Order: sequence, then C-alpha cells, then structure tokens
Amino acid sequence: MEISPGNLDWREAYKLLVGSILPRPIAFVTTIDDKGIVNAAPFSFFTAICADPLLICFSPMRRGTDGAKKDTLTNIETTKDFVINIVSEDFVEKMNMCATEFPSEIDEMEVAGLTKLKSHSVKPPRIGESKIHLECTLYEALHFGEQAGSGSLVIGKVEHVHVADELYEKGRINSEKLKPIGRLAGQLYTKPLADMFELIRKINPG
Repeated sequence: MEISPGNLDWREAYKLLVGSILPRPIAFVTTIDDKGIVNAAPFSFFTAICADPLLICFSPMRRGTDGAKKDTLTNIETTKDFVINIVSEDFVEKMNMCATEFPSEIDEMEVAGLTKLKSHSVKPPRIGESKIHLECTLYEALHFGEQAGSGSLVIGKVEHVHVADELYEKGRINSEKLKPIGRLAGQLYTKPLADMFELIRKINPG
C-alpha cells in the first residue's frame, strides 16, 4: 500500500498517524484560565525534548468540529503555566471522562471527581491521583494552521517535579510501581509493562 498524505482528508491522515505511532504516552494536562476555572485534558501527542534545559512538549490539535483552539492551549497562552500529570492504571477511567469536549466554564476535575493539589511553582493544580507531576512554564508555542486537523506544538520548561516516594529509588523511577498507561488507535489503550523485556545496548566494537 502506497499512500500520499496530500490526497487524504485530515481525519484519514489522523487515523494513519495514531495507528502507526504507538504506543503513545499520555500527558494529562491541567491548566487554569484568567477567571480561575481549571481545565484538565489528556493528550497523547506527548514526549520529552532534552534534559538541560529540562524541556517537554505536547501537541494539542485544533477542535475537529470547528477548528477552534482547545481550552488547554488558550489557557497556556494566557497564563503561561501548566502541569503534566502522568497517568497510571488506577485512575484511567477518570482521565477518560476529561477527554470530553466540555464548555470552557466546566471544571473537568470536578466532573471526574479528581483531587486538586496545590502546585509548587505554577498556578494550575496538580491531580492528586497522579504519582508524577511536571510543573511547567511555557517555553515556546508553535502553530501549524487554523483549520480542523491542524495543531500546535507546546514546549514547556519543567520548573518543578513531584514524584511519589514509593516510586523514587536511587535516582530512578520504578516504572513497575508507576503502572503507566499508553494510547493506541481508536478507543484502545495499553498497559506497556505487561510484556516488558530488557534489551542491553550493544557496545561498538570499533
């Protein structure tokens, strides 16, 4: 099968992306607007950039219905703050409730029954059910179109990190205790540690 992206509707192109790039980690992002209303939304276009400076990024697409910016992006552009909350198995259902496109005046954390914790260095709250929080300030935002199917790249500088005590062992995160969730295509998710295996990196003999 040979596919030319230029001949695809954006929905078809999206399915091609999410069916090819997997599993994807989930950034459960909390933000706050200028009226103090909290927003919580999951994004699976999410990864790290570098360690010095400590930068992460995620990509909120434009709303598929009308091409408008999502509340998460609007709030970050307004306040310059956000928190990435890492998703574990034990609250994945509550995360999924926050994937609904609620009106801006709705606090998704209240709808889902999630616990708000005060952040150390940014305005939005952390999600108490999460075992790792990355408090971020906006480093840069790049925009790629204004139509449905387009999106933005939000780069955040990690200002403070919270890790549950039971996860942190000799400077490393115990991923088996974290029990992270990954995103697949459609309605599918995965538990990436279910078939975990070790692969030792080879040393260049030259």
